[in-house]
Amino acid sequence: MQPTDAQPKNMFTLVTGGTVYAPEKLGRRDILIAGRVIARIDEKIDLPAEFKPRIIRATGKAVVPGFVDLHVHLLGGGGEAGPWSRTPEITLAKITRAGVTTVLGLLGTDDVSRRPETLLAKAMQLEQEGISAYIYSGSYQLPLATITGSLRKDLALIPKVVGVGEVAVSDHRSSQPSFEELCRIAAEARVGGMLGGKAGLVHLHMGAGPRRLDPVIRMAKETEIPIGQFLPTHLNRTRALMEHAIEFAQMGGNIDITATGKGLHFHPTSVEAIRMALDAGVPVDQITLSSDSNGSMPIFDEKGNVVRLGVGDIQCLFDDWRLLVKAGLSLEDSLKIVTVNPAKRTGLFESKGSIEPGKDADLLLLGPDLNIDSVVAKGRLMVHKQKVMVKGTFDE
Repeated sequence: MQPTDAQPKNMFTLVTGGTVYAPEKLGRRDILIAGRVIARIDEKIDLPAEFKPRIIRATGKAVVPGFVDLHVHLLGGGGEAGPWSRTPEITLAKITRAGVTTVLGLLGTDDVSRRPETLLAKAMQLEQEGISAYIYSGSYQLPLATITGSLRKDLALIPKVVGVGEVAVSDHRSSQPSFEELCRIAAEARVGGMLGGKAGLVHLHMGAGPRRLDPVIRMAKETEIPIGQFLPTHLNRTRALMEHAIEFAQMGGNIDITATGKGLHFHPTSVEAIRMALDAGVPVDQITLSSDSNGSMPIFDEKGNVVRLGVGDIQCLFDDWRLLVKAGLSLEDSLKIVTVNPAKRTGLFESKGSIEPGKDADLLLLGPDLNIDSVVAKGRLMVHKQKVMVKGTFDE
């Protein structure tokens, strides 16, 4: 049974009276949505009566782009402590309640019981339920887990595949890839991305190993592959790794910080890490923040045994973003980190990441305290007055 859309089947939706951040501040604007896309933005939009639009009143609220989370374990993750430690799949309402309207799904340690074909099907499910979902081929391990048997073919032929990831580097759970193997992966991603009109992003899981970003920096220096092809993540795992990440960013590289929430034992926290980067002169345009949602958060002892296990929460992305604002980062710059920048990294900026005519109508309405009041995804009202309006197939 298909999930039901609780909203009326209006062709037009008019969001009125809100202060629009696109993410640059536009001031008070009305937004006209036609179907799934933004048709017009103006100070005042009056429609003929026969249009019969659905009206969403946003007076006193900020209207901002829906968040783009470029690192989500849609199928769950984990398994490092055995089958009992496999984390659960994510559901639609969990995503929309957190203000996320576009997700990028990936595999992690476990590419044995979870496969890219299943990940693709999960992305297709979420798309049918109402949000936008894309995936990476591959996992921590080599040889790469792909759908067609070739990363280049996955990128060239499968619309939802935008890159490869998360390939583990400097981590005891990785395949310990050689420099030459990493270069081949990056080359395959670049050419496959070119053939498919995709970003071909090489999304790299960074562990706490002593090599840190050395293999990534070496690829950027010694090959013809542009540094922007690489996006290392979990860079705030340790202060030493974050300091190395700043060196990488000062070379022109992009960096992805993991939202720390309340339970992730990363030092520095995401807010501290972003402040470190900005204070070191890294442009805000080179920084993204992602959730690592539904991935396992294992704590290992000195012998490599799992001693405690947590689960990533997509809500941490929004919570940490709000902490950034409260810490003094402007609304416009903080929004870039979770909207424009991840959309650009993943090659989705043509339709995602900002509020512009012709783009998908992915919007958040935020109250004065920056709490989420409403969520619109592809023109559908998913959350209204903090109530979930559209549930996924298996949402309670």
